[in-house]
Amino acid sequence: MTTNIENLRALYNNADLTITPCCWDALSAQLIEQAGFALAFMSGFGVSASRIGMPDAGLLSFGEIVDQARNIAGATNIPVIGDGDTGYGNALNVKRTVKAYANAGVACIMIEDQVAPKRCGHTKGKAVVDRAEAFMRIKAAVDARSEGQDILILARTDAAAGEGLDEAIARAQEFRKLGADITFVEAPRSVEEMQRICNEVEGPKMANMLEGGLTPFLPPAQLQALGYSIATYPFTGLMASIKAQQDALEQMKKGLFPEPPMSFADLRKVVGFEDYYEAEEHYKH
Repeated sequence: MTTNIENLRALYNNADLTITPCCWDALSAQLIEQAGFALAFMSGFGVSASRIGMPDAGLLSFGEIVDQARNIAGATNIPVIGDGDTGYGNALNVKRTVKAYANAGVACIMIEDQVAPKRCGHTKGKAVVDRAEAFMRIKAAVDARSEGQDILILARTDAAAGEGLDEAIARAQEFRKLGADITFVEAPRSVEEMQRICNEVEGPKMANMLEGGLTPFLPPAQLQALGYSIATYPFTGLMASIKAQQDALEQMKKGLFPEPPMSFADLRKVVGFEDYYEAEEHYKH
């Protein structure tokens, strides 16, 4: 029986692009699996919004994000990539973060080079640490994996925004030399920049597709042709969920209760009551 880490390796080594919706809690992770996707990404933006109702600006604590990672990974059978932000401190903190995510059941952790507190890569005011610290974080993460943590490392750089694309590519290249399994250059501004990243950084690469973000929102076939292995969609499900709730609440405020979008029976099935009843019946006998 293959592990989620082996399944994730098979996905990014495949020639086909893996479309990866983002989740923010256990239910959204389950919905991704139920829809037939092979991979989920735990979005720091979504976790911050859903757990504390605040922006993705480094406000979540280490304990809160690890707890959410454990809930998400425990709710689904598919691999989950977890947003590990900056690793929450120095090299030893990074190693502790990697170990915690591995123990939570996450298949891969993303570590980035932003200055702490970090923020969403498509918002203003972000900055990156110098090369020495950026490389130290990835080396520490790789060391934690090498010391027995059953997890993969996704290395992210946000250097393109303030330092330029050349610097971002140089960092991603070094991340690979240090042993990162996947690289992610955040927020390229054009298809030409995306092509440069794919041409100049070897190994599996991830693209981040945000509706209204800084990066061109390309169809999966084009992302695959450029050379990306994984494409994440951090806002698609979150925006759909927020808008649906806003619309329902606006109708309720007016005293209107239209036909529900799903039956109570379907709702019970989605959250697992049918499986629960079956297991309950099994143990009655």
